[in-house]
Amino acid sequence: MTKQTIHFGTSGWRGVIADDFTFAGVRRASAAIAGHVGAQKKNPKLVVGHDTRFFSPEFARTAAGVLRKNGCEIVFCSEATPTPVLAHAIIHNNFDGGVNITASHNPAEYNGLKFSGPDGGPALPDITKDIEKRAAALADDDAHFQDIADDFERIDPRGPYFAQLKKMIRFDRLAKAKGNFAYDAVHGCGAGWLDRILTDHGMTVESIRTRRDVLFDGSGPDPSEENLAPLKKLVLEKKSLAGLATDGDADRFGILDRDGTFVQPNHILGLVFDYLLETRGEKLGASRSVATTHLIDAVARLHGVKAYETPVGFKYVGPLLRAGKIALGGEESAGMTVHGHLPEKDGILACLLVAEMIAARQESLGDQLSDLFRRVGAEFWPVRENLHLPAEAQAKLPKRLLENFSEFAGHKVAKIDRTDGLKLIFDDSSWILIRPSGTEPVVRIYTEAAKLAAAKKLAEEARAWITQ
Repeated sequence: MTKQTIHFGTSGWRGVIADDFTFAGVRRASAAIAGHVGAQKKNPKLVVGHDTRFFSPEFARTAAGVLRKNGCEIVFCSEATPTPVLAHAIIHNNFDGGVNITASHNPAEYNGLKFSGPDGGPALPDITKDIEKRAAALADDDAHFQDIADDFERIDPRGPYFAQLKKMIRFDRLAKAKGNFAYDAVHGCGAGWLDRILTDHGMTVESIRTRRDVLFDGSGPDPSEENLAPLKKLVLEKKSLAGLATDGDADRFGILDRDGTFVQPNHILGLVFDYLLETRGEKLGASRSVATTHLIDAVARLHGVKAYETPVGFKYVGPLLRAGKIALGGEESAGMTVHGHLPEKDGILACLLVAEMIAARQESLGDQLSDLFRRVGAEFWPVRENLHLPAEAQAKLPKRLLENFSEFAGHKVAKIDRTDGLKLIFDDSSWILIRPSGTEPVVRIYTEAAKLAAAKKLAEEARAWITQ
């Protein structure tokens, strides 16, 4: 059997279960992680957790056993644990890092492994490259991979994490919300976390899909518009103020307005950034990935602060957060964190901030967005599409992305940005970005324009160029 290549993309190592992601691979990746952390510190202490996916608990125990066999002290999360909770546990307990078995929002056939450093944030590229190199040098049948015992010290990170959220969220303001909230856990491990802290603070929460289902209703644990149809029905039935959702490991969010309309994550980032600057008294900027809405930039200009652009991947947010430069770090793929919190995206925090914002402003999200567009003097409508290419076309794409453009499909190019993929910014401030995914075998097309129809047309033109 050919040894699997272990590659860490924008958010960990992921693959199809039993094909790309196997017990042999988990053992090898865990031994490589042990080698890396052991080179930094003698007898490092790591926390290991998992989500609700198929075989996630078993993969996690395997990883923990190999880590321990290779010189790491291990504590094991006592239940399915959201990625942001594990990140907080690392910081709160001064652990030397953590491993979480999760494929986040990927389809049900996937699983994955995330490694976080001692700051709680996703490992940066120099670290993951070292882990990949170490893994490549190991054989699948090495004897030191065989310890998979289940006698680890257990940890319950709920109390400290909830205490952290109390510092970040104004629950007194949230308690004044005139109505209930609906929550959809999409069978992920946000169940018992977001709904629990809301009810602990006196909120009425209607929750669905809170039990483990390794097939995720057949739709996957991505809180996308198409996957949140059950939540839309609940919002309308219960006349909720909003629908809140988290993905498989609760690091991403999905939001529905009170009329059931899906609110784009890009728009949520802009709204929350504006709300934080209005209410927290901080004159800090925001970071956005190259694929994220320029509404962030417009809000920054409105408040006289700076917007920072990063490559795709939340690992690039941590340095800006630690430097005290940003009030919010965001990615269009529904990732958010804020100043004073974690260098990791947190869907639970994001949903709570949205709920607080609704309670404080006493307006629907649609009305708030219209007001924000009015105040910044422009509208921003993003579109994202995934394109599955034949292998031959996919192989040719990297070279094509290096071409120079003075115009594209009749649009005059004002700027070319190669921070991550190919981004063309046009003279009317609309833009397109073409980049291969770091987590799935697809090419992603991102566009943004002042009208949704114009953004969709740009996406069509980008798709035609890619497939020509």
